[in-house]
Amino acid sequence: MTAHEEAPDTSSTGREAPGGPAPAGTGTGTGTGTGTGANAAAAEPDRSRHRISAWALGGGTEPDPRFTLANERTFLAWIRTSLAMVAGGIAVEAFTSELFTPEVRKTVAVLLLLLGLVTGGGSFFRWLNVERAMRRQAPLPLPLIAPILAAGGALVAAVLIVFVIWRPA
Repeated sequence: MTAHEEAPDTSSTGREAPGGPAPAGTGTGTGTGTGTGANAAAAEPDRSRHRISAWALGGGTEPDPRFTLANERTFLAWIRTSLAMVAGGIAVEAFTSELFTPEVRKTVAVLLLLLGLVTGGGSFFRWLNVERAMRRQAPLPLPLIAPILAAGGALVAAVLIVFVIWRPA
């Protein structure tokens, strides 16, 4: 039984998730009929969208919309983290001239800006690879952004620790 043949999830809303068959008895032709009107138009795939998704996502079958939306939310969380790193880098450079020496200030600011750049760019490729894996029903790829972000954050912290230790009281 495939994901498209499973029974609809009606546990939380009393309705089926988008994209599934309509409840029986609604007159929408849920079984063998071809359907008419808006239902027939909805059943026709948008060919231009199909070509674009096949090119970008490498084909496969359309996953459950909930998984695609969860993947998008994760992408947006990585983007928020990226923007926070960029904002932190700008803030360090703009507002800490009395606290840090110019070398330390620029080092920390550049490290944070680079982390923001790598996290933002990497989040797109993470989203794309997860979407492709879901469409092919393959194992999800390892998250390479997480160790990069952890190592970068540790490097920024190490620079600041060294500065605090060596700074005269």
